[in-house]
Amino acid sequence: MAYLGNPTRTLAVINTYDFAFKKKFGQNFLIDSNILENIIAAAEITKDDFVLEIGPGIGTMTQYLCENAREVVAVEIDKMLIPILDDTLSEYDNVSVVNQDILKMDIKALAEEKNGGKPIKVVANLPYYITTPIIMGLFESNVPIESITIMVQKEVADRMQVGPGTKDYGALSLAVAYYANAKIMLEVPPTCFMPKPNVGSAVIKLTRHKEPVVDVTDDKMMFRLIRAAFNQRRKTLVNAIKNSPEIDFSKEQVLEALEQMGKSETVRGETFTLEEFATLSNLLCAMK
Repeated sequence: MAYLGNPTRTLAVINTYDFAFKKKFGQNFLIDSNILENIIAAAEITKDDFVLEIGPGIGTMTQYLCENAREVVAVEIDKMLIPILDDTLSEYDNVSVVNQDILKMDIKALAEEKNGGKPIKVVANLPYYITTPIIMGLFESNVPIESITIMVQKEVADRMQVGPGTKDYGALSLAVAYYANAKIMLEVPPTCFMPKPNVGSAVIKLTRHKEPVVDVTDDKMMFRLIRAAFNQRRKTLVNAIKNSPEIDFSKEQVLEALEQMGKSETVRGETFTLEEFATLSNLLCAMK
């Protein structure tokens, strides 16, 4: 039975193994059983599911996942946590722990081996510095994913689900919108973690689109345009694209494409929707 969802048990495990938290891995362990149960409910984990957990820590969430899923693979980068996980997960026979960097794993092959290539569910408590690379890595590598339910900093969660014209709107907002429907499921205060982080967190669920939401001929080009727009978000879109080393269209071509869209040459990228970036990309690609 899952027993790690409280501070006393967590502290006992940490003291038993003389574990030292590593700032470089952004380690903050959940110590609230209600939050853990809410995450399982938000992720809609059932006995039919294969779940990939990223960053299990001492196995707090892993225990809850094991009790609700068919099978769990937990990927942990910190080798000092492996003997702890061997202990805290010893009563479960439906979990495998992998000591590896998730960014270097072939998750597509894992999904094929463990789930017959059918869509998997991902659950994670992610440190800020690695959130975007992991999410984009999962989406861009064509891993069959049904949903990603993750704990992130509140401001990052906000950034994932906002629209044009807001201060949090950016490249991450558009990337998430392209691949998935984003919904904040619950907010989590710092007191629910050990050690306490300096900021609030949120659990956000990304449910992958079954069909593309925009018609784009070259999504890599679209994302180059998006990166250019937000790398210099205070500049006009024309100048931001002109300054990008990733894009070789002339200023005249960009102006022509914007004119075809009925947009002013002074428009900024932060006002563009995903559909408008797709249209701009398609018009520019047609000029090649």
